[in-house]
Amino acid sequence: MELEVILGLAVPGAFALAVLYFEGLLRGRRTVIICCVLVVSAMLVRGACMEHRTLDYENFLAVWVEFFRENGGWRALSRSIGNYNVPYLYFLALFSYSGVPDLYLIKLLSIFFDVALAWAVLRLVRVCAGGALAQAAGFFVTLFLPTVVLNGAYWGQCDSIYGAFALWGVCLALERRPVLSVASVALSFAFKLQAVFVMPVYLVFVFTGRIKWKHLLVFPLTYFIVVLPAVLAGRPLMDTLLLYFRQAGSVGDALNYNSSSVFALVRGDVDRQIFSLLGIAGAAAFLLLVYAWMFFRRRDVTDRTLLCCSLLICLGVPFLLPHMHERYFFIADVLSLALAALAPQMALIPALVSFGSLLGYYAYLNMRYLLPMRYGACALALAMLVTVFCLASTLYAGEGEGEDTGEAPE
Repeated sequence: MELEVILGLAVPGAFALAVLYFEGLLRGRRTVIICCVLVVSAMLVRGACMEHRTLDYENFLAVWVEFFRENGGWRALSRSIGNYNVPYLYFLALFSYSGVPDLYLIKLLSIFFDVALAWAVLRLVRVCAGGALAQAAGFFVTLFLPTVVLNGAYWGQCDSIYGAFALWGVCLALERRPVLSVASVALSFAFKLQAVFVMPVYLVFVFTGRIKWKHLLVFPLTYFIVVLPAVLAGRPLMDTLLLYFRQAGSVGDALNYNSSSVFALVRGDVDRQIFSLLGIAGAAAFLLLVYAWMFFRRRDVTDRTLLCCSLLICLGVPFLLPHMHERYFFIADVLSLALAALAPQMALIPALVSFGSLLGYYAYLNMRYLLPMRYGACALALAMLVTVFCLASTLYAGEGEGEDTGEAPE
């Protein structure tokens, strides 16, 4: 293992231990030793992945860093490069000034946010009344979750960045910190469009009193502030603000891209346009049903109900939409762990969701299928059904006795 990798992994490793200390979980010599061993193990697993180069890295990420290196680093932000939004490009521009191989820097950035992601899971478990053991379990299982390890340390993707901000957004809403919650989900959206899979739950937060309508104004303000450095560097304002709209027609016309969505069940030659419209309509109808259910039972909604609702939305929306990719269930992968940490009897959910996601990961990373993707679609459909059962149990079985239905502060 290269010295740069060892030193680089020491940073997220130290961050992980600092999180555990800050959250009061490093108490007692035995606990400290166990946590240190687990953190070091999590970093060693990632260290073993650091040399791997995917086509995504060679054809895109490495090319973009070299573009910044050859065109003045930060000054090159004035020009359009790649298909990622500008917040991630800020990091690539900074990496272009370093002598450390950009492969390591790209992966270390994602690994750092792996820890931030695990921290969000820890806090979600805590706000839903999970004890210290459940919090630690959520934290460490997230760090070792195969899709989390593979996504950043092996693949070099950055889903842990938008995923961490998205989960912190949910967590902060449940902690009654609405301004920070909306700012966090805005940051998630600024890094990646896939934040839209969790954003619909904010309407549920509104009519259950966790967030007020006025707090949503923080979203465009945060987004504008985040993209402002690129504008100041010379990038056209409207080009920067409307990047996602310009990319809307570039998703491709295939119904499915190695995703365990409902379209993995579609076989044979079909009318893609009609099936795409059916998928969009299905996703819209699904959201309306969830909204109606949560609205009419809003007085019975607890924090654990909202966690289940967030997971159900993050599963259902990409499951029903067309043109989904293998990594689009990333937030659901991690949210399901928080639920399982709170209710171990629900461990079937993360097992099913991870299975569905990993089938897609395997297909891309190995350029062949381990199993037909329809197996993953069936697994995710079952995971949704179990999540609905869990959601119903919190609404109708008196979970939490309604004590956490207070409104957001002004």
